Amino acid sequence: MACILLDIDGVLHVSGEAIPGAAEAVARLRDAGHALRFVTNNSTRPRSQLADDLRQLGIELDEDELQTTPRAAARELAGKRVLALVMAGIVPDLEGIELVGHDADAVLLGGCDETTEPNQVFSYMNLAGAFAEIMGGADFYCLHRNRWWQTRRGPMLDAGAFVAGLEYATGVEATVLGKPSPSYFAAALDALDAEPELTWMVTDDLEADVRGAQVFGMRTALVRTGKFRPDALEGSNVVPEVVLSSIAQFPDWLERAT
Repeated sequence: MACILLDIDGVLHVSGEAIPGAAEAVARLRDAGHALRFVTNNSTRPRSQLADDLRQLGIELDEDELQTTPRAAARELAGKRVLALVMAGIVPDLEGIELVGHDADAVLLGGCDETTEPNQVFSYMNLAGAFAEIMGGADFYCLHRNRWWQTRRGPMLDAGAFVAGLEYATGVEATVLGKPSPSYFAAALDALDAEPELTWMVTDDLEADVRGAQVFGMRTALVRTGKFRPDALEGSNVVPEVVLSSIAQFPDWLERAT
């Protein structure tokens, strides 16, 4: 039996609309005895809400099977004073961090959502405040550095642009807490007691997820949903083990391959 890490946005749903056959595919993988972990860079909703959202799409899971970047930040930054530019929805998952507006030990940038809230979170004044804290010696962290993500309206700019801007302005490189950081993948494998070479990463993200998982020694399946773009695959030196139309094809393909 395999261990399988499943990306969520773009693999199981897009903007809350289920990928056809996704729920059935997850159920088939469970029935076949594979160990599953849901790994996401979504940094706009608390883990409990993300789990409920998946259940409403017909995907059965326990909340503990869902690995999120805010929880990773809570572990990494526990006990520190943190200036956090994040969506308000994830604040409950940052338990143990002291959220402050100045004199911070660390600056943390989260991701964007499809509402107007990013207009306030990533305002000039807030970014200038983060810049000042980093220049004053605060450590710099981000939940992820995704450039964009796919929605039903099309591609939307993500917070990676703001991370890159602060890196450029300060000369300080951010520590990434989500995918493709080795610590994030290591936590997922530890949770499953899995060996990298026996673990699959199923994703729509060629650069962050496929490349990151392969560096870590995992096997990879890229799906043609979500943010997948044919030209990106054709022009990349990253080659997944398999490219499938969607997650719906993965159980059959895995059965044949093993």
